[in-house]
Amino acid sequence: MTATPDQGKITGAAGDQGEIVGIAPAPDGPVSIIDYNERIPNNVGLATDRKLQRALQAWQPKFLDWWASLGPSVPTRDVYLRTAIAVGRDGWANFARVPMEQYRWGIFLSERNPDRTVGFGRHLGEPAWQEVPGEYRADLRRLLVVQGDTEPASVEQQRHLGMTAPSLYDMRNLFQVNVEEGRHLWAMVYLLHAYFGRDGRDEAEQLLQRNSGDADKPRILGAFNEETTDWLSFFMFTYFTDRDGKYQLGTLKESGFDPLARTCEFMLREEAHHMFVGTTGVQRTVERTAALMAAHDTDDLWDYGGIPLPVIQKYLNFQFSVSLDLFGSETSSNVASYYTAGLKGRWMETRRKDDHLLADVTREIPVVTGGAITTRTVPMLTALNLDLRNEYMQDCARGIRRWNRELEQAGLPHRLTLPHEGFNRKVGAFAGHWVSPSGELLEQSGWERRSAGWLPTPEDRARVAALMTPHYEPGEFASWIAPPGVGINDLPVEYDYVRF
Repeated sequence: MTATPDQGKITGAAGDQGEIVGIAPAPDGPVSIIDYNERIPNNVGLATDRKLQRALQAWQPKFLDWWASLGPSVPTRDVYLRTAIAVGRDGWANFARVPMEQYRWGIFLSERNPDRTVGFGRHLGEPAWQEVPGEYRADLRRLLVVQGDTEPASVEQQRHLGMTAPSLYDMRNLFQVNVEEGRHLWAMVYLLHAYFGRDGRDEAEQLLQRNSGDADKPRILGAFNEETTDWLSFFMFTYFTDRDGKYQLGTLKESGFDPLARTCEFMLREEAHHMFVGTTGVQRTVERTAALMAAHDTDDLWDYGGIPLPVIQKYLNFQFSVSLDLFGSETSSNVASYYTAGLKGRWMETRRKDDHLLADVTREIPVVTGGAITTRTVPMLTALNLDLRNEYMQDCARGIRRWNRELEQAGLPHRLTLPHEGFNRKVGAFAGHWVSPSGELLEQSGWERRSAGWLPTPEDRARVAALMTPHYEPGEFASWIAPPGVGINDLPVEYDYVRF
């Protein structure tokens, strides 16, 4: 289920509004109940493995210390949050007011299919692995560490945003994203502890030692060391960068290592809400901007409390380009090896109509040569990063069309656009080249002269930041963003989703 996962029917109310709880739609597939009587909630039978249980219980206080020091900085009494209570094809969650420090982070895997086989590569058709094959141990551990490192990083990047929340509705959505990123960290840490011994335990420790933007111990991927300076940045991050996470998790969901595949399948259900926050957050920002442009017949909206459309476009250009870098170079021998070994597949691998081996398949990739952007032919196996990136770009374009409908409905001719894939790139074929948003290859000096019109300037960010004043009264919204059409879980938009 990939749409508005926080919208379900309220099933009961006890006492005042503060006691309202709700559940998501019941699953229509196999259900695995999560044991919340355990110190660490889980559906993996943790109580039957005392050694693993003790190791994770020793890691838990360190996680809680990390959350207290680098998690959300705004003190709250409780937040109306979604918590998973069972696992099925559609998931099943409970909504209730929860003090965030008491949120029950746990370990949840989708149901095991005993008939599942490896779907690609040299092990095609073999039973999926329930243990780590020795020859793939190092590669699988690296994949887990890189994915796991992104989860706490985004929490760190966003920790101060609550101080400038445009509404309680938006603050609640921020905190829902944060607690679920924390749970996704738990998911990777469980796999490291359960299947990789001492090396895995050491890597789990390091996931809490690295911090976003730290000069000495930064996060592994560059986009996760960028500052999230304001709520427009946050919405762009959850739209573009969390969408990269969706596609990376989608490739790991195909893995021949079944515990990893099942972990990522459940994570993807939670990730859908994060992208919903980004999609609708930018849409509501554009809606408000369009209304102000139509009312005042200008795109210079600072004095009217709005964010000018050209600045929204600059934020879009920046976040899209840094998110493209997360896919790596267009060609990669490592990714080819991962695919052939059955460790990491393609997006929607099982729906692809080919031999799932790709030994004799080629594809074109972009290159810059002779002062022009052209292509060259390479083996498909080495171009799987590009294959995934292209799927991602098509998905991103759908959101742009949705945002542009707000401009169209306001009677405005303006439109937002995705920049060229070569714009502002630091990784891959376009790194070191100076490509404009329209795809024009420029000299460095010419690109730098025009870059202030393409990317957020310090002045742009300062003026956006000046609009970021907190709005903590139920039903109150900042001047730069429109209210949502509906609230969370069928509650009113005016509900007090966060209490202090």
